[in-house]
Amino acid sequence: MTIRINLVDHNSLQYQDMVSLRHAVLRKPLGLSFSPEQLQAEADLIHVACYYNDNLAGCLILQPESNRSLKMRQVAVSDDHQGLGIGRALVEFSEQFARDGRYSKISMHARETAVGFYIKLGYEIEGEPFEEVTIPHRSMFKNIF
Repeated sequence: MTIRINLVDHNSLQYQDMVSLRHAVLRKPLGLSFSPEQLQAEADLIHVACYYNDNLAGCLILQPESNRSLKMRQVAVSDDHQGLGIGRALVEFSEQFARDGRYSKISMHARETAVGFYIKLGYEIEGEPFEEVTIPHRSMFKNIF
């Protein structure tokens, strides 16, 4: 088993693979898709891909909110790679990226079904539940020191 995580350039072939994975895992089950405008708006964001034995297994996006805070978005792990530590590896990579960039906080809008996963990794819930992309979410954060 080999897990490799790296940053991916917007509009690269690897980015297009990430978009396909995000669509399959996050959007298609909800009957949603990405618009060209939504994808273009990601041009300046940080795209993180995780490969398992050289196959794209998971990905996420980091969006700087300030010089001290990153927002984790669009976390997706393929059904074939669930339970292999891909999600944990992506989150840990993101936390190290935050530390290296001198960010002090990572926040997110987590799907209600994923809240337990993030709590195990030290994230905290803040505020009340809300609906986003037609399903329940919670705001969560972790202070990175």
